[in-house]
Amino acid sequence: MVNRFILIFYLFCCTGVFGQYSFSGNTSDSIGGKTVYLSIIEDYRKLSRTYLEQILKKTVTDSTGYFEFTGDNLLNDNRIYKIHIDDCTEESNGNHFFGNCTNTKSVLFIAKANDTIYLPATFNDELFCDLNSTNASSIDLLNIDGLLDNMAFDYASFNSDANKRLTSQKWFKKLQEYGESLHEPLSELYIYQFLSDRRNETFDFFVKDLPDNEYYLELMQRLNEKYPSASFSNQYQSEMKSFLAFYQSDKMSNNIWMLLLSVLLLLSILMNAYLWNSQKRFRVAKNNQLANELSQQEKKVVHHINKGLSNKEIASTLFISVSTVKSHINNIYKKLDVKSERST
Repeated sequence: MVNRFILIFYLFCCTGVFGQYSFSGNTSDSIGGKTVYLSIIEDYRKLSRTYLEQILKKTVTDSTGYFEFTGDNLLNDNRIYKIHIDDCTEESNGNHFFGNCTNTKSVLFIAKANDTIYLPATFNDELFCDLNSTNASSIDLLNIDGLLDNMAFDYASFNSDANKRLTSQKWFKKLQEYGESLHEPLSELYIYQFLSDRRNETFDFFVKDLPDNEYYLELMQRLNEKYPSASFSNQYQSEMKSFLAFYQSDKMSNNIWMLLLSVLLLLSILMNAYLWNSQKRFRVAKNNQLANELSQQEKKVVHHINKGLSNKEIASTLFISVSTVKSHINNIYKKLDVKSERST
């Protein structure tokens, strides 16, 4: 064990000179002969499972559970790597690569060609919960996982739409600000892939956050500046174009529907106004026609009725009897098709 720590110390000191990487760790004293895999993750949508095309190397733990990957075949720029161990055998590749193995343990970290990283077994032989690295960004993803655990606790504290909305507003802002403070776009990309994952509680809020939040375009700029030719930068840019095109199309579709509804509403108002005006003109024309059928004396009676005179007052004004006024009124009702009765 002493020689092993001397070797680790030597690698920490000499990595910059020789450009060699060393990723090592302890699983536990009771695990030996287990296969450990080292993978590179270029597609950030493939972080959760082991994919055959991602694997760079494999090694076997010694009798104490120690393993080590060394070499000079890594890229000079930062990338996301995974070290992973499980209980599958080499003969069960199907289960192995589709994530059906028991006791799967893995860790994601950021590293480059000349980094030295050590993964100690922690309390109760817990695997891959901490790391020591010559690269300050290596620990970022573990720290982000801690924040994501806290966010998940907030989501679970009360299952209501109001809580989800407030929790999303809080944690989107907090995670995005934290990611930007790390000055490593790969760490921000790790946060983004979680928040935008359709399987997560965060996706609905992401859909609402994307169109109006400049953060996502700023992240694309940071990726293109630091990793201009990397596949994950192109992948992110393609996703942004796809997402924004969809939302713009959806927004345009909504605008078209709103315009269509507005036009239909305006047409309905104009049609109702036209019908109301037509009916009014028809009633006026009909009343004029009916009024022309009245005799001169009947027109005088109508005139005095409109002035509010009683039958007796009309009779006195026209120098006729009350019964004659009533007779005129009955004739007027019949000619004008009026159903109601007038009181004396």
